[in-house]
Amino acid sequence: MGADLHCHTRLSDGSMGIDSLVILAKKQGIKTIAITDHDCLAANVRGKRIGEQHGITVLPGVELSSTDAQRGQRAHLICYLPDSPDRLEGLCRRNLLESKKISQYMILKTCIQYPVTPEFIIKCATGSTGVYKQHIMHALMESGLSDRIYGEMYTSLFSAQSETNVLREAKYPSPKEILEAIHDAGGIAVLAHPALYNNFDLLEELIPEGLDGVEVWHPSASEEDVARLQKIAKKNGLLMTGGSDFHGMYGTGNITIGSCQTPDANLDELLSYKTRKRRQMAKAAKAAAKKEADTE
Repeated sequence: MGADLHCHTRLSDGSMGIDSLVILAKKQGIKTIAITDHDCLAANVRGKRIGEQHGITVLPGVELSSTDAQRGQRAHLICYLPDSPDRLEGLCRRNLLESKKISQYMILKTCIQYPVTPEFIIKCATGSTGVYKQHIMHALMESGLSDRIYGEMYTSLFSAQSETNVLREAKYPSPKEILEAIHDAGGIAVLAHPALYNNFDLLEELIPEGLDGVEVWHPSASEEDVARLQKIAKKNGLLMTGGSDFHGMYGTGNITIGSCQTPDANLDELLSYKTRKRRQMAKAAKAAAKKEADTE
């Protein structure tokens, strides 16, 4: 059984608490998961402790928001197994502050169009570090204005092609800045769901910058996308990960934990990656020192 390395809790835009997430993973027979809340590390310590109580390995992670200004696209990078997660706290705070500015705008615009209040929308986001689109839709559902999260109303509010959309572009750090921050924290940097945001050109750009891996298996990736990503990863020696991008009832479609997984062999590569990198660096340093000594 593989691992689901992309899961969200109610601390960001998921609907489940940490306890329920871990128990669901156990029920589904998933032995290893990673909690990768958006710009939020708060679930990692508690997640590990709860996981140990239920025999589930919970790997620390965080999905960091970035803006690919060159292409006008969003991009997310997942940091796995950071040695110094505290070094990411400042970045997370800045990203969440930007997210809150955007959400305030969307909330006010939604309240102009529909008979809901900002206070009620914020109440529906209780427990989260921000207010996301799902929370706005939750409030509209609670008010009897919609019978689902993803439908005509969601498209009307959050599709860029809709004349009545309430969207506002966020200004997050560049993918390269995020990549550097992950490495500064001693983490493993993986480009999340490149098929979802069409980040294939960005992927090629980040590889020479030191990107460690790419999320190959994801609900948004077609068979052709998976084959393309596997080819790129193998050619460039990238780690390959996978996950369901689980959000509970806030997710799109019928997606549960384990819907997409990281195969065992790829999980082992992820877990041993930093040890292998250190050995390679030590070997290279030794070879460089020997070469320098030989030339003296």
